[in-house]
Amino acid sequence: MTNPQPPLPQPQLEPAGITFDQYAEFTPEKLELWNGYLGYGGQDQLGFHLAVLRNMGLLVAVRHTELSLWIEALDRHLREKLETTTSQPEIAETMLNRAIEDLAAVAEYLE
Repeated sequence: MTNPQPPLPQPQLEPAGITFDQYAEFTPEKLELWNGYLGYGGQDQLGFHLAVLRNMGLLVAVRHTELSLWIEALDRHLREKLETTTSQPEIAETMLNRAIEDLAAVAEYLE
C-alpha cells in the first residue's frame, strides 16, 4: 500500500511551517543549480517552491520584489481566469482593467 502524497504547501501572508511529510515529499534530495534554476534535473518543483513561499511568507516576498511585477502577475492570472468566464465577460474585463489600472497607479505612487 502506497502512502498518499501530502497536500501541496499553501503560502500564507506571514511565514508558516510545513509538515515533515511535505518536507520529505517536496524537497529535492539534492539541490543544484540547473541551467540557472534551483532544483534537481527536471523534477517537478512546484511543491518545493510553494514550501519556500510558505516558509518565507508572501509579505516578505512582496517586500523583496518590485510591486509592478506582482501587479503584472495578477493581471495575467486574472485574465486567464477571465477567458473561462462565460457570464458577462465584457463586464468582468472592464472591472479587471479598472482594478489593474488602479493598482498600477498606487504602486507607481509608492515606488
